[in-house]
Amino acid sequence: QVQLVESGGGSVQPGGSLRLSCTVSENIRNIYVMEWYRQAPGKQRELVARISSGGSTYAESVKGRFTISRANVKNMVDLQMNSLKPEDTAVYYCHIGGTNIDYATFDVWGQGTQVTVPS
Repeated sequence: QVQLVESGGGSVQPGGSLRLSCTVSENIRNIYVMEWYRQAPGKQRELVARISSGGSTYAESVKGRFTISRANVKNMVDLQMNSLKPEDTAVYYCHIGGTNIDYATFDVWGQGTQVTVPS
């Protein structure tokens, strides 16, 4: 069963940077989409960034500050977060869709990693 492992969360002062990483746990055949979502307390989960064969897209609130990147060989997706603001505080989730080595499709979420930017 395909699983995702996230790392890189933590606490940083406003204006600081963090890099989140998400790694697929096993060999897979193809990845269709890699995304980062976040969910702040009392709010709905929102899409932060997406990368696919069509390119990358970002939420308006993070454009110019966050960069999503993919390392195909390692089946990893990173989220570089710069100029962090208190409103970026949330649990960040990785989401990946694709096909495994047996051609079965998968759609999996990471366990979530906390990012805290104190005001």
